[in-house]
Formats: sequence, structure tokens, C-alpha cells
Amino acid sequence: MSDTVDDVDMPYDGSASRQEKIDTLQDRLEVLESQNEEMRDKLLDANAENNKYQQKLERLTHENKKLKQSPLFVATVQELTEDGAVIKQHGNNQEALTEITDEMRSEIDPDDRVAVNNSLSVVKKLEKETDVRARVMQVEHSPDVTYADIGGLEDQMQEVRETVEMPLEHPDMFEDVGIQPPSGVLLYGPPGTGKTMLAKAVANETDATFIKMAGSELVHKFIGEGAKLVRDLFEVARENQPAVIFIDEIDAIASKRTDSKTSGDAEVQRTMMQLLSEMDGFDERGEVRIIAATNRFDMLDEAILRPGRFDRLIEVPKPDTAGREIIFQIHTRKMNLADGIDFTRLATMVEDASGADIKAICTEAGMFAIRDDRTQVTLDDFLEAYEKLQQDDDADADDSLAFA
Repeated sequence: MSDTVDDVDMPYDGSASRQEKIDTLQDRLEVLESQNEEMRDKLLDANAENNKYQQKLERLTHENKKLKQSPLFVATVQELTEDGAVIKQHGNNQEALTEITDEMRSEIDPDDRVAVNNSLSVVKKLEKETDVRARVMQVEHSPDVTYADIGGLEDQMQEVRETVEMPLEHPDMFEDVGIQPPSGVLLYGPPGTGKTMLAKAVANETDATFIKMAGSELVHKFIGEGAKLVRDLFEVARENQPAVIFIDEIDAIASKRTDSKTSGDAEVQRTMMQLLSEMDGFDERGEVRIIAATNRFDMLDEAILRPGRFDRLIEVPKPDTAGREIIFQIHTRKMNLADGIDFTRLATMVEDASGADIKAICTEAGMFAIRDDRTQVTLDDFLEAYEKLQQDDDADADDSLAFA
């Protein structure tokens, strides 16, 4: 039985007048409406919170389901046959013949990367493996370094131009004479002497794509990875020819072979053999030229140095006094210099400095002018910059001795 009006507690005294009762009920109604609005807002918040947790539950359920599934393996399609596809698994290099659906057959081609399950059935096609290339290769379609940016290396520049630039610019001259163009150039010498700049300058002069890779990036612990990167390196060059491949720190993969039986040394040797194979395939390289650099010429394996691979071995030493003066002029030509800068004195003072050292001195001299709120760089700035860099070198040497 429902409550009647008489059964409900009224918010007013029974002896109150009619108007007082109406006013009291009006106030009570406003309070109840406010409470109702507040409860409605709380209900909306609760529903929103519930939806959020529901979505989180669905996501976690989906992730849990995925985690319970067996992982897929990556493989490369070697060839397509009537019975299926021959695939080679990454990592262990094992080959297998597996069946594929008609739909999958229409999507994949030899050399495609695919995902396979535990039974080695092809589940899906993967995108081309471009991430590794992007990480380890520096590709410049038009380097901005010119021969005018290099000082003190006139003889070296001439040799590089003959070996790399002329075969790209005038291949007919070699055909007319009846000789093969030089295969490659090896630049060796101390760090900071301009080996990379030489390679970039010749690429600029020939409008060639400049592809740089450090030899240390080719060293991998898993079987076949380093060799695959070498193949990718030359493939990228062929796709962007004319191209100049520059392999820095080549001693990392081309050092003298030892009797070591460790898997790491064996993988380095496999990588070097792949590099030699690519270099020996000269006719297949088209308009691709190779320049390599090393600071440790004495460590290189004789196989990499034999004629037909690196036909030009060019030493890139630290510049002499005249060369240092030219390098000072190159790195200061855009600087606002005060009168009285004696480059001959500076070049004589910084004996045994490399081109990179001189560039650092010029930059530091400009910083001294900025610290003093000046717009012109003076001779004293260069002297202080040289002194500061010498102190930094001494501090680094002391740290090396402390940890020796």
C-alpha cells in the first residue's frame, strides 16, 4: 500500500499557515532538485568511468589473447614453386618448402619478407626492410661540400678526381684508351684530416648520391646480418646511381684475419668476404664508385688491398704549414674578422693540428667574441681559443692516464 500525504513527514509545522507551508515546500523542492541534479552528474561520471574501465578491460583481454598466441617467425621467400614457396628463416638460415594459399601467392614475390607460424605456413607479407638501412646509412643526394672547402690536400684531391670523378664524368675516355677505370680508393691517415670531406666533394662534383656507412655498423653478432647489410648497401647505391659509397672505419670489418674461432670473429670475416664479393663484381656495379677510409692502415687485411679492389691507396696526412694557413682561410671566410689577423703566424703556431682541429679553433675564437659582446673576431681570440683547446686536450690525456 502506497503512502498517503498524511503518512509523509512534512517539512513544516502543522500549525503553520497555508502560505508558510507553500514557501517551505518550495524551498524543499529546490533542495531536492539540486540534489537530483548532483546525483545525475555523479551518474554520468560513473557511466563515463565505467566505459573507460570497460575499454581498458577489452584492451587487456585482447592483449592477453595476443600474448597467449605463439609468436610468428620472419623469413624471406627464396622462390615460388608449383607446390608452394621456398623460404629461408632469419637467424638460423634454414630453408623450408611450405604451402601457401592462392591469395597469398598473388601477393608475394621472391625476396619478399614474410611472417610464418610454427608450422612454417606463410601468414602475411611484411613491409620491405628499410629500417636497418635508415639507421646505419647516411644518404645525401647532393652533398654541399666542394673542393674549395678543402685545403692542403691538392695532390690527394687530384688522385681522387682521377679515380672516382673521371670514370663517372668521362667513361668514354677509358673505353677509347682501352683500360678499366680504377676500382676503388682507400684513404688512410690520422683522424680529422679531411677524408670524409674528400669523398663528399667528389660526390658533389659528379652530382652523385653520397652513401656513407661506418664499418663498425656492419659488425653484427648474428649470422648473416653483416653480409646482408653489405648487400643492402650496394643495392641502395645501384638504386641511386650515379653513387659514391663511402665506408668509414673499414678496419672494423677488414682487419687482418686471425686464428680466432669465436662466432664474432667468424661473422666479421663473413662480412668482409661479402664486401670483397661485391667489389669484385665491378661490371655489375654500374655507375657506383667506392671510397673507404681508415685511421689504422697497418691493421688491414692484404685481401682488401690487392689490385682490383682498392687500386688507389691515398695517404691523407695532417697539413703542413701552408696547408694549415689555407684551412684557416677556408674556415674564417664567413667570419667577421678584425684587421691584423696573421694567418701565417697562426698556421705556424698550431703545428701538428689537423683540419678538424683548426675548424674547432676558429669556432672557439668566434665564441670568445660572442662572450665579450663583440661582432668582430680578433687575433687574441684565436690565440685564446688555441690555448683553451690545448688545455682541454691535456685534461683528456690526464683522464686517460687516470683510468689506464
